Amino acid sequence: MVFQWLHQLGEEAQVASAIISIALMLAGGFLMTRVTKRLRLPNVTAYIVSGILMGPFCFHLIPAQMIQGTAFLPDIALAFIAFSTGEFFRVSTLRKNGGKVVVITLLEAVAAAILVFLVCFFVLRLNFAFSVVLGALATATAPASTIMTIRQTGARGDFVETLLQVVALDDVVGLVLYSMAVSLASASLTAGGFRLSGILLPIGKNLLLLAAGCGFGLLLKLFNASRHSTDNRLIIAIAVLFSYCGLCAALDISPLLGCMAMGTVYINTTEDERLFRQLNYFSPPILLLFFVRSGLSFDLGSLFSSSQSIGSVPLLAVGVIYFVVRILGKYSGAFLGCRLAGKPAKVCRYLGLALIPQAGVAIGLAALGAREIGGEMGHALETIILSSSVLYELIGPGAAKLSLYLSGSYSNSLEQLAPIEEATETGRPKTEAEKLIERIQKIQSEIPPHTENENERAFTEAAEEFYREQFVQRRRGPIKRMP
Repeated sequence: MVFQWLHQLGEEAQVASAIISIALMLAGGFLMTRVTKRLRLPNVTAYIVSGILMGPFCFHLIPAQMIQGTAFLPDIALAFIAFSTGEFFRVSTLRKNGGKVVVITLLEAVAAAILVFLVCFFVLRLNFAFSVVLGALATATAPASTIMTIRQTGARGDFVETLLQVVALDDVVGLVLYSMAVSLASASLTAGGFRLSGILLPIGKNLLLLAAGCGFGLLLKLFNASRHSTDNRLIIAIAVLFSYCGLCAALDISPLLGCMAMGTVYINTTEDERLFRQLNYFSPPILLLFFVRSGLSFDLGSLFSSSQSIGSVPLLAVGVIYFVVRILGKYSGAFLGCRLAGKPAKVCRYLGLALIPQAGVAIGLAALGAREIGGEMGHALETIILSSSVLYELIGPGAAKLSLYLSGSYSNSLEQLAPIEEATETGRPKTEAEKLIERIQKIQSEIPPHTENENERAFTEAAEEFYREQFVQRRRGPIKRMP
């Protein structure tokens, strides 16, 4: 009864339908995280699953026009992700890391892309445009699961440092390869086939908008001068990001590279980390809506059928093969890259296991790719990435924890967690009780004090500053005019 009422409301009162649909998407995504949290799964999985349950293949809670009317969400969500990625491209950090991390990242990303493309195009005989875009999407990873596991285990050492640097650069390589792949795929789908102009024109647009992104970064620095209050700086930043996204949408170009360039220029010219913290704390509801909408768009029935636009192989088989081949590509590329970079044997063997998860960026790129390619091919692309991302997020945290354990980055042994001297200063052997007490004290001394989350603190400070200004203005009272 309620579902019929909501569906009827969507036809008669679009405003009410949109508001109620957004409320359901937010509430459904949040409630599903209560379930996945007990299963120790990431929030992205909860959002996608809740979207599938509320979508047309389950309870049909969200009207179809709402799904179509929120097609702008992938652009906005990825703009936040790409802008935040730019923070990692500080010139000082790049100089410090040297070329070893770049070599590892390029090899593990490119190996996954090439292997997926070769299997899809030459073995499965799938469409060229579909194969090249799917190969580019294979490069992206989801570092959130890996970082969460590192924090939970307290892992440290060369393996952890290398892993964190690689996942910071990995999605950037994916963004670049995706832009190239989409240009190549679009050229192959034109009526005249491959033409030099069909390839050079999209590349020229991307380069132009990349330069525009750098310009918007300087513009953001100019507008976000110190004279502005903290809350107004956040408003200006969002306005600049949305303006750039609108420009890219008008030219039918992905905003990813430009937003990444915007974040890179801004952090290198201002060293303003606080704005990134504020945006990271502001963006969760937007990202939630984006992932839930991705689940709403998921076509469960198409998994068990084949799409003639890409080939005769069922999408379920393509998804399973993509799932396995990408893991092989990531592992082999990471192993080769670590060997060339001169990393220890344990880093070479187990780094690839920690690069398995795939979610946020890949799902966003798939949504953009589905829109740019269009038709059944774009729909099939998004279906495969969504279904495989759920599988990756199921095994990703476990694989990351296994890699940390096998590499010796953490241990469950109390003797290794808190090594102490076996004897006192006088040479007397310590009793087992004395050793236990000393180890406990050492562990407690290394536990950092509980502090407020950096993103939350930045957002809270902005709100407090705003209310302080309002309080001072009320105390001063209205300005009296001279007669």
